[in-house]
Amino acid sequence: MARRKPVRSMSLSLRTLAASLGHPSAELSAAVPELRAALAEEKAVSAKTLAALEPLFDDLADRELFDLQADYSELFDSTRRLSLHLFEHVHGDSKERGQAMSDLGLEYIRHGLEIISNELPDYIPMFLEFTAQLPPEQARDWLREPIEVLTVLAERLTERETPYAAVLVAVIELADARPDAERVEEIGKAFAEDETKSVDELWEEAPVSFGTSAFDNGGPTGVIARIRASNRAHKSREGADRE
Repeated sequence: MARRKPVRSMSLSLRTLAASLGHPSAELSAAVPELRAALAEEKAVSAKTLAALEPLFDDLADRELFDLQADYSELFDSTRRLSLHLFEHVHGDSKERGQAMSDLGLEYIRHGLEIISNELPDYIPMFLEFTAQLPPEQARDWLREPIEVLTVLAERLTERETPYAAVLVAVIELADARPDAERVEEIGKAFAEDETKSVDELWEEAPVSFGTSAFDNGGPTGVIARIRASNRAHKSREGADRE
């Protein structure tokens, strides 16, 4: 039986990618040399992907902060199709999204991650910070769970010709997983009608209902289980169609 190839350390790379995908700040711009050095030191990301990240690092280091922040908001806050919240793409506005976020937040706490920002637990930079503190094998397992969502986002950002696409490509590379093509297509159809609408309009039309928290149900049901359940539902429908 073939041995499973050991996973290279990726903690520095995941932290670097988390920072790179976060909201631009003066601190982030000043830290670009450290971000480059961290990726070069760990060598978990391929040379091709490192080169693809360079335009983003150049922008963060050289452009005016106001312009960086304005472009970031315009890119990620103007449509749900480019939301940096994982469960937005899996659960939409359903109550399952709130439950899944509660579960994920509890997983963070269980693993010792201190949440000090106002972002929701499914915010991708926060998710990457979480995986960064896990052993490599475990980190990769977590990264593989939302691989279809990450793939769809990478494709959409590539279509927008934004350097942020390279960050998602790097995360997918670290996950080292082949996404399910039909699942990618299914997720890719979400929010197609929202492309021309503003976030304010979308929230007015369909406010999020978070439902009952995990604490009220006596503990977490497992965020990985929820992502897998979504995949199982897709496969069940697929089986029914074949019959």
